[in-house]
Amino acid sequence: MAAKKKSAKLHKCPTCGMLVQFTDEDFPFCSDRCRKIDLGKWAMGVYKISSPVLDPEVLEDLGGAGRGRTGGSGGDMDED
Repeated sequence: MAAKKKSAKLHKCPTCGMLVQFTDEDFPFCSDRCRKIDLGKWAMGVYKISSPVLDPEVLEDLGGAGRGRTGGSGGDMDED
C-alpha cells in the first residue's frame, strides 16, 4: 500500500460552500459573515433539531397542549 501524505483536511463552508481548512480561524465557516448568516438561520427557525417523542407521559402532555388546558396538573388527579 502506498504511503499517504499528511495534508490539511479541507471542508466546505456550510453557508457558501467555499473550501475551508481545519486550522482556519472561522472553521467550519469561511468567514465571520457566513458564521453570522448560519446563526441567523438558527434564530429564525430555519434549522431544527427534532426526534420522535417516545415517552408516553410526554405524548399525553403534548396531546392536551392544543386544547386550551390551563396550569397545574390539568385535572388528571381523578384518574387513580
